[in-house]
Amino acid sequence: MKILLALSVSLLLLVSPPLEAQNLHEKSNSASDTISFRLTSFNNIVLHAILNETDSLDLMFHTAANDMTLIESVRDRLKSVNYGEADSVNSWGGQGSSRRSMGNSLQVGKQNWTEVTIWENKHSGQETDGKIGMDFFMGRILEINYEQNFIAVHLKLPMLNTNFEELPLELNSGMRFLKGKMTLGEENFENSFLIHSGYAGSLLLDDAFAQKHKLDSQLKILEEKILKDSYGNELKTLKALMPGFQLGNIHFDQLPVGFFSGALGRQKISVMGGDLLKRFNWIFDLQEERVYIQPNANIKLAYRE
Repeated sequence: MKILLALSVSLLLLVSPPLEAQNLHEKSNSASDTISFRLTSFNNIVLHAILNETDSLDLMFHTAANDMTLIESVRDRLKSVNYGEADSVNSWGGQGSSRRSMGNSLQVGKQNWTEVTIWENKHSGQETDGKIGMDFFMGRILEINYEQNFIAVHLKLPMLNTNFEELPLELNSGMRFLKGKMTLGEENFENSFLIHSGYAGSLLLDDAFAQKHKLDSQLKILEEKILKDSYGNELKTLKALMPGFQLGNIHFDQLPVGFFSGALGRQKISVMGGDLLKRFNWIFDLQEERVYIQPNANIKLAYRE
């Protein structure tokens, strides 16, 4: 079965973040806040935002992005954005080009940012006009509660109950990874996964791991998909069932996973997506770069088809 989907990934994150994004927390206010969000059927977090005190937007909150992007299709209805010439950018599926707009202001809840640079691209998460990344909350404690659908911005680490587990957080080029263990037959394999709320599925495995362990022949294949990255590049992926997966102390049986077919060599990292993330409540300590997880009421939900 072949399905054509638009994959909401901002792999501008594979490039060094723009200087404008790196210092965003210095240009924002310092207020604590609780921001309600809507979780779509594609497992994307949607935040309501006001751009330049004029334009209303629905933005996807993207744990693996560092900047702000808007899709081309909203260009005509925006009154306050002026784009310059296009620049070359790298994305998941290859190269693309993107125009940018500098010197914007953005409000989400009580959070306000100035001097925001916006990049234009083709795709975002379904039902959203674009996305913002984790760098907008640098220097804060960020709590993502998938059970009650809110993001809380704290100035200090809140008191944690005993259900929270601290996991070792790996940082690589500004990206945040967690280790997970997979079970194949009688063997267990550990791998690092990028925390990626823009990916709708549970796990997307890197090419090297998929090829080394011959996943296309070892696992039960459920379907084949054609995915598009943020700039329209097409990639073919297979969906299969992983017999076992463990994150921290929590074990999952028969977890749906994706991986690209053929020796592409493009997917160099494995990804942990929204269908797994939503089963936990998260606290990201962006001051000390630590992460804490707590299983929530979504833990036994059926997996996204």
